[in-house]
Amino acid sequence: MRIFVTGGTGYIGRRLIPRLADQGHEVRALARAQSIARLPDGCKAETGNALAANSYVDAVQGCEAFVHLVGVAHPSPRKAREFDSVDLASADVAVAAAVQARVGHFIYVSVAHPAPVMHAYTDARRRAEALIRAAPLNATVLRPWYVLGPDHRWPLALLPFYWLAACVPGMRDGARRLGLVTLEQMLRALQYAIGQPAQGVRVLDVTAIRAMPAS
Repeated sequence: MRIFVTGGTGYIGRRLIPRLADQGHEVRALARAQSIARLPDGCKAETGNALAANSYVDAVQGCEAFVHLVGVAHPSPRKAREFDSVDLASADVAVAAAVQARVGHFIYVSVAHPAPVMHAYTDARRRAEALIRAAPLNATVLRPWYVLGPDHRWPLALLPFYWLAACVPGMRDGARRLGLVTLEQMLRALQYAIGQPAQGVRVLDVTAIRAMPAS
């Protein structure tokens, strides 16, 4: 397949692209001129701005899948304005570019919601999902809460609290919805989504992401 990826220099993107290339896919990855060198091997670099559709829509032409991974690094409550100006704005632009290029399948990494914390972050991602649903697109939305991996392991300290919450009927659903997933599980889920295009809009929650088999 021919796949367009935004956020290819990020935590997930720079690990996903080599996997897709190893599977024989042709990957086009968007990056600003100053970030091109940070893209991993296995892709064709496309120079552009994730906040300006006209800077990259031509590169999306002919792609069968669009994977949107752009987002503020290390989300925290103090970055509330950036969630609107980067996360939501880039999703809006990506959806418009995918529609204009007539991409067959749009893949978006959202976040688990509702949640008792990070309200600005979940709200921006929820509104991005609404943009996807309103567009004439087939799409897969992935909803992890926190992705465990290299340099992203501190939430392991919360595992006892997750276990206790899962034992309390009133807290069980929230513990499952806001559960932790590993980087490997996320990569498998993204590979699955690309290889099995959705009809309409499909949501992969934490339970579905955890259940992904090895590719």
